[in-house]
Amino acid sequence: MQDDRIIRENGAEARVAGIVMPVLGALGYRLVRVKFSAQDGLTLQIMAERPDGSMTVEDCEEASRAISPALDVEDPIDSAYHLEISSPGIDRPLVRRTDFEAAVGHLAKIETSVMVSGRKRFRGRIAACTDGAVTIERDKTAEGEEPLVDIPLEAIDEAKLVLTDALVREALKKDKEERRERKKARRRGDDAETEE
Repeated sequence: MQDDRIIRENGAEARVAGIVMPVLGALGYRLVRVKFSAQDGLTLQIMAERPDGSMTVEDCEEASRAISPALDVEDPIDSAYHLEISSPGIDRPLVRRTDFEAAVGHLAKIETSVMVSGRKRFRGRIAACTDGAVTIERDKTAEGEEPLVDIPLEAIDEAKLVLTDALVREALKKDKEERRERKKARRRGDDAETEE
């Protein structure tokens, strides 16, 4: 399975990503990120989603049941840890070019691995995304700085949406539409069974 993420893990997190990606792919999910934290001792957080960006509690449970045995067999972590499978959430990390494209118009924080326009940290609205760069309209600029900056995708070390009212409204609208579609699909299934 090809990893189309722009932002990827290093070290032990990369080893875990290599183990879990094929498992998630076989279930129809894709990896967003792998991250270790010191929460509750050591926590291994694996963030995943369906290709449409959704991830239910049931999806997380299914992924956890499949990933646990794979990690037990490969044993990439040499100490006890807690496994946490989660969805990206509303203020999600942006790891693919398609994530940046879907986030156009929303506020984001971006950190780069190299200096871009004299800095490594940016905050602003995503104005555009091309094959090679994301354009940010900075919300705060110092004197002499241009408000628009093009950040090469390969220079991005970390990127994340900022939780705003507009982002929450969009997520609620999307959720409502998905529920409506699921309800219609169930009705169509019930109608088909009735006709038989």
